[in-house]
Amino acid sequence: MVILFTDFGSSDLYVGQVKAVLAQSSPGITVIDLLHDVPNFQVGAGAHLLAAMSDRFPKGNVFMAVVDPGVGSSRQPVVMAVDGQFFIGPDNGLLSVVAARTSQRNFWRIDWRPETLSQSFHGRDLFAPIAAAVASGTFPHDKLTSIDQLNVQLDAEDLFEVIYIDHYGNAMTGLRVAALSYDAKLSVNGLSLQYVRTFSESPEGDMFWYENSLGLVEIAVNCGSAALKLELVVGQAIAVV
Repeated sequence: MVILFTDFGSSDLYVGQVKAVLAQSSPGITVIDLLHDVPNFQVGAGAHLLAAMSDRFPKGNVFMAVVDPGVGSSRQPVVMAVDGQFFIGPDNGLLSVVAARTSQRNFWRIDWRPETLSQSFHGRDLFAPIAAAVASGTFPHDKLTSIDQLNVQLDAEDLFEVIYIDHYGNAMTGLRVAALSYDAKLSVNGLSLQYVRTFSESPEGDMFWYENSLGLVEIAVNCGSAALKLELVVGQAIAVV
């Protein structure tokens, strides 16, 4: 199974092209659209989202993760194996939080280049064929070179920032609830927010934080948009009081 995690946009023209290459390279392969609306160009936010979301999948899957503002530059394309899962993507920090939070990891640089390689669409031309090969059970050793570690390694500690805003206006943060207690208060744009277990326990229109389905701190308004009410954007700093 190939699991796609990108900032390509759910309604844009890029995802379909990637899926076409996957289907051509490995007919019958199962493809899951995990997320195509990772905040544009936000490698750090994407790295923490990927770590939280990939943790929910069983072993043996292949993640093609592409948030790649440096596409076409000297940044390296890589394959990473961690705790029974494979990740294919750019070596720009996007895979580094997953790597740092796992105990078993191996890395390879992708040396292979297709005959036709768009300088702006490595997701389609470079990463998708490699992801299809790995998912089909034919590990492409002849196209890779083993490396000791990733070149770009982001801080894998909890990120005290908003990393994703959904269409409801709920603001997901890079802070794992396991790192704090439920009586903690969050300071956001000068306001103090308390923990609420679930939306129905808060009056309509009230602001609060809760533990979302990924185990992350999320800021919300019952039947409203926290992003609008608190003027939140991806990268917005939060603090624990």
